[in-house]
Amino acid sequence: MQKTICQYLATRFAAPLLLLLAGPAFGFADLPEVHFDTSQPGKVAISVGNHPVAVYVYHDEKVYHPGKGGQITRPYFAHVHVPGGLQVTRNHPPVEGQDLSDHGTYHPGIWMSFGDINGSDYWRLAARTEHVKFVQQPTGGSGRGSFAVRNRYLDQNDPSKTVCEEVARYTFLVRPEGYLILWDSTFSSDHEFYFGYQEEMGLGFRVATPLRVEKKSRKYPNVVAGNGTILDAKGRKNGKEIWGNASDWCDYSGTLDGKRIGITIFCNPGNFRPSWFHARDYGLLEANPFGRDAFDKGAISKVVVKPGENLRLRYGLLLHATPQGVSPDLQTAYSDYLSQAGK
Repeated sequence: MQKTICQYLATRFAAPLLLLLAGPAFGFADLPEVHFDTSQPGKVAISVGNHPVAVYVYHDEKVYHPGKGGQITRPYFAHVHVPGGLQVTRNHPPVEGQDLSDHGTYHPGIWMSFGDINGSDYWRLAARTEHVKFVQQPTGGSGRGSFAVRNRYLDQNDPSKTVCEEVARYTFLVRPEGYLILWDSTFSSDHEFYFGYQEEMGLGFRVATPLRVEKKSRKYPNVVAGNGTILDAKGRKNGKEIWGNASDWCDYSGTLDGKRIGITIFCNPGNFRPSWFHARDYGLLEANPFGRDAFDKGAISKVVVKPGENLRLRYGLLLHATPQGVSPDLQTAYSDYLSQAGK
């Protein structure tokens, strides 16, 4: 049976909130407020109504020690929540004895990064992605809020040099199926640069430890078993079937505190190439349009961007929650994403 978050809210929250989310008949101004808190240096805290959604970290205050972790040298979203207040991404930093603690700095929540741009590795934090400024200041409103940033990708061997720049625009929408994030990144430079062809290239997230697919971990035997499922638009399930395949969307969901919660990545058909999914049963999902050779889908392919050109990547992220045993209508949600983001 399919059920939207509106129907779920009818059983969980007061009727007035249901009316706020029920649809166009109540008007855009009736939706709960998307709010941005910029009071903490280097961070933007996002909330809807009185519920936290995520924290965007554009300057990590920790000190980085090469090979030992610490500071994350690229922007990311941490502490991501679904409607109703449950956290859907892994704790950051991972809690010892409660979480799988692998990739503690590489997988902080939701992020976009690349293992190879001009030979520099931003995914594994060997090179820095530097926040330059807000192109658009965080601006909230009824059912909608947005901000935009300019990031500078610094050369791994010579951080005084810039490989390329990115303008990233983030829009947060309250939709019938949950919270929808529109992600729109454009990369450019005054000199030629290229994107490589690794697995670790693109938009990724790490789910909360109990939501992973794997039942038990050999490395962390005392951590709670996972109960999740990875599902794509073609009906393929979990890492074995999904890894290396392209799809319009891919979802990672599981049960927590009696609710079915998860994150879905929606791929925009206007991107330069379909995205293959790097799906792992330990909790990682990533949409990658660059790793053709890495996913055994063709010859090695560097994607070159010349001066005066740009490369644009657009995705959606749906943060959703439904009663246990009930799945959201993700195909309808994908159509809604396209109506909001455009093709």
